[in-house]
Amino acid sequence: MNVLRLQEITKNSPFRTPMSTASCDAAAPAPEGDSCEFGSGHYFALCGLGGIISCGVTHTMVVPLDLVKCRMQVDPVKYKSVFNGFKVTLAEDGVKGLSKGWAPTFFGYSMQGLCKFGLYEVFKVMYSNIIGEENSYLWRTSLYLAASASAEFFADIALSPMEAAKVRIQTMPGYANTLREALPKMMKDEGMTAFYKGLVPLWMRQIPYTMMKFACFERTLELLYKFVVPKPRAECTKGEQLIVTFAAGYIAGVFCAIVSHPADTVVSKLNQEKGATALDVAKKLGFAGLWKGLVPRIVMIGTLTAAQWFIYDAVKVWLRMPRPPPPEMPESLKKKLENKSA
Repeated sequence: MNVLRLQEITKNSPFRTPMSTASCDAAAPAPEGDSCEFGSGHYFALCGLGGIISCGVTHTMVVPLDLVKCRMQVDPVKYKSVFNGFKVTLAEDGVKGLSKGWAPTFFGYSMQGLCKFGLYEVFKVMYSNIIGEENSYLWRTSLYLAASASAEFFADIALSPMEAAKVRIQTMPGYANTLREALPKMMKDEGMTAFYKGLVPLWMRQIPYTMMKFACFERTLELLYKFVVPKPRAECTKGEQLIVTFAAGYIAGVFCAIVSHPADTVVSKLNQEKGATALDVAKKLGFAGLWKGLVPRIVMIGTLTAAQWFIYDAVKVWLRMPRPPPPEMPESLKKKLENKSA
């Protein structure tokens, strides 16, 4: 779909303004002070940039915790707990060893963030246009789930090669210490299969995770403004809005970690064992093994998700992008409900 067609669709998007006031006549120009028009190519490009910054930076910041979590998943005998994992890693590799895998993490999750956030905004507008304004409100949770799943499908294709390299660097002693060492070695040993053998379990991990991340965040944000924040969003300062964003992001992150953890364990083990399939790994690990490392992942993913939403929203504020408030019931739907009850 070309940019002009997407901009035409955006004219009718209920996400452009509060749903109760959305107009289907023409796309509203960017309000005074906004740097771009909602739904324009410029807008979606900046959303992608926000995704790069939010995902690339946050995932790189928690590389030490991610490294210990991965090692607990693939070698639970040696790495018995989070604290033991850090102790063993520091004893064997020193402080520098905690940064192993930072490069594939940074580049992989930057590419993933570009697709995840940028395409989510695109698919949200597209799917909303297909089902219409009233259904977009009534079925908004399903719309968030569909848009985020579609975006993550492509985001994981971008992430998979770097995720495979990261796991090898972090969990296979002596294999490679840097991304520049890992990539040619993987290509030589296994060909292109090495980069995408973990794609299906990656989809199994990331798509449910992202669906929960976006849908739970959107609905939690809506509920916080409705029941917790003592004043309407429009009356909140940008700083107060960012605090609410962080809180909604952390709540979403806890659910994300629980939903996606078994598949995350399979991905870590699969990239370590040549020739194994996802089913083989799952059977070998057993039910208890699939949940190994859950506590550090909840801490990591909760913090990550909150930080990502905070940074993403902060980038929108910094770049003066349109930030429509949570959806409200369209006037047409209100009238229908009033007529039914009359």
